[in-house]
Amino acid sequence: MIASEYEYLQKLLKERSGLVLSADKQYLVESRLIPLARRCNLGGLSELVQKMRFGDEALIVAVVEAMTTNETFFFRDKVPFDHFRDTIMPTLLSARKNRRSIRIWCAASSTGQEPYSLAMMLKEMGASLNGWRVEIVATDLSQEVLEKSKAGIFSQFEVQRGLPIQMLVKHFTQVNEMWQISPEIRAMVQFRQLNLLHDFSKLGVFDVIFCRNVLIYFDQETKVNVFNRLAKVIETDGFLLLGAAETVVGLNAGFNPYPERRGLYHPTPATASPSIVPALGARTIQAVR
Repeated sequence: MIASEYEYLQKLLKERSGLVLSADKQYLVESRLIPLARRCNLGGLSELVQKMRFGDEALIVAVVEAMTTNETFFFRDKVPFDHFRDTIMPTLLSARKNRRSIRIWCAASSTGQEPYSLAMMLKEMGASLNGWRVEIVATDLSQEVLEKSKAGIFSQFEVQRGLPIQMLVKHFTQVNEMWQISPEIRAMVQFRQLNLLHDFSKLGVFDVIFCRNVLIYFDQETKVNVFNRLAKVIETDGFLLLGAAETVVGLNAGFNPYPERRGLYHPTPATASPSIVPALGARTIQAVR
C-alpha cells in the first residue's frame, strides 16, 4: 500500500467512524483489509482503495466494519457490573419509585455481551423489579455485529469468557455446538444501528449510559464532542460508565467522577438533561422463577 492510499483510508475512517490510525498502524489495516479484498475478488488493496475513491458505498461500509474493533465478552472487566448492582440500581430503585421505569443505553454494544449481561443481572434481581419497566437500548456502528447480537447465538469460547456457569445453565440453550440466550432475555434488549459521530438525541434521555472501550479510538476533539452530546441525553441524577482506560477528566465539565467508584461518573447538574422520555418498547420485569 502506497502512502497516498493509506492517507486516504486514515481520513475516511476518521470521518466515518472516529477511528484514528497513526502512521505505524498500516500493518493493522493491511491485515484486516487484504482478506476483505480477496472476498470481493479484488486484486489487492490498491484496487480496493480505487473502488472506494469511485464511490462504492457498499465497499466503504464493509471497510469501516472490517476496521471496527469488536472485542467483547460477558461481564467484561467485572467492576462496572459491580457498580451497576451495588450502586446504580439501588440508587435508581429509590429515585425512580414513583415512575417505576429505567432506561439504559449500551453504546458500541458490539456482539451483544454487554447488554445481555445487564439483562441477566436485571432478571436475577427478581421481585425487587416486579412491575418496573426497564428498557435496554444497545447500539453499534456495524450492522453485521448487530445481526449476531439479535440472534443471541454464541460459541463455546464466547460463553466461557466471563459468563458464570449458573447463568449459562439458566439463561442459555445449547444448539449443536453453539449456545443461544433465551428469548426472554433477548426480548429485554433493543438493538439499533448508530454511529456515535452522528446525532443520537432521538434515542431520548437515559438513566444509565454504558460507553466503554470505544472512545479510546477517537482523538481528543471527537471525544469532547461525544461527551458534550452524552451530557444532553442523560438524566440529572443518571450514571455514565466508561472503560478502565477512559476518563472525562480534562475533557468535559458535564460529568464528575463518582467517589470511590472507578470508571463511574455522574452528570454535572447544570449540563445534564432535565427531561424524562417515555420508554419505547420497554419490558416489564418479572421475577425469576
